[in-house]
Amino acid sequence: MKDHFRRLAHYNKWANGQIYEAAAALDREDYFADRRAFFKSVHGTLNHILAIDKLWFGRFTGDLYIPPSLDVILHDSLDALRQARIAFDDHIIKVVGSFDQNAITGLFGWTTMEGEPYISTLDRCLTQIFNHQTHHRGQVHTLLSQLTGNAPPIDFFLCMNDDFNAEGEK
Repeated sequence: MKDHFRRLAHYNKWANGQIYEAAAALDREDYFADRRAFFKSVHGTLNHILAIDKLWFGRFTGDLYIPPSLDVILHDSLDALRQARIAFDDHIIKVVGSFDQNAITGLFGWTTMEGEPYISTLDRCLTQIFNHQTHHRGQVHTLLSQLTGNAPPIDFFLCMNDDFNAEGEK
């Protein structure tokens, strides 16, 4: 199970790279424009993904971060957001790699954003966060498709296949 989550962490970094590369090709107006997406724009959605990653991985590491809102803008520019995303994707890979099998299948407790205690298993929490990333990255992919007619491929098998190990190496 640990290898599964390590693969997802590496896929996450790769897919984010694809999305950010395509977003960087947009003009400023298209990148920031309210497109009636849940987090309004490409920029708003990318900020949301990073904010929730910081929330969850802060719970995992004890470096707590509570976003002031789900639509918080952590970085005002694409360049700053992209650099933060790259650094955080490396952090995700490191954190996931540090978990042993017992921790992954064991109980994990945290306090919700509303201040309520909650307990589940770490594997379910990791599944939640990787699913969350995929969900909102898919929304950005749709916006990129609408804006350019040519969003980048982000299929898992383009990044990982049976010839790759959990670190994304042949």
